[in-house]
Amino acid sequence: MPRKAKSTVQPASTPAAGPQYWLLKTEPGEWSWSDQARAAGGTAPWDGVRNRQAMNYLRAMRPGDQCLFYHSGAGAASRRIVGVVEVARPWYEVESEDEEKAAGGAVDVRAVGEFRKPVALGEIKKAADEVDGMRDFALLRQPRLSVMPLPGKIWDWICEMGGGFVQDGEVEEEGS
Repeated sequence: MPRKAKSTVQPASTPAAGPQYWLLKTEPGEWSWSDQARAAGGTAPWDGVRNRQAMNYLRAMRPGDQCLFYHSGAGAASRRIVGVVEVARPWYEVESEDEEKAAGGAVDVRAVGEFRKPVALGEIKKAADEVDGMRDFALLRQPRLSVMPLPGKIWDWICEMGGGFVQDGEVEEEGS
């Protein structure tokens, strides 16, 4: 019998020792939500980051931290938050087989769930004056940054706007 999916997203009121919140950006043509969900166990390395600030944020991530999965792209309609992943393995060095490319690092992330309703960048911009702290959110201030911290109030707002999410393997009841 189908059952209604439940969200396990942690509220922002979690103590400081709890999970931190992040936003990870990817071009859907390079790595999409579907790619993440199809990876073995929904887990894959988040790598290819070259910007020093973004790499420092990756280094700061710990297992259990939760991240919004953001599809960037050429068209405004494609720029949206589509799901939630959780850090499964902290920063580790990655060897580069190509001598011309600098070796970097990665964190492993595991798919938690896809939002019922993707949250478009336009919706986030419209909320800049309405949601406490949104004007200072790095997504609006540093739009080219691919990894960024996410304040708890904004995490809560985005999760609410996304209508929660369906976890892998769960089936929503009709009419939900």
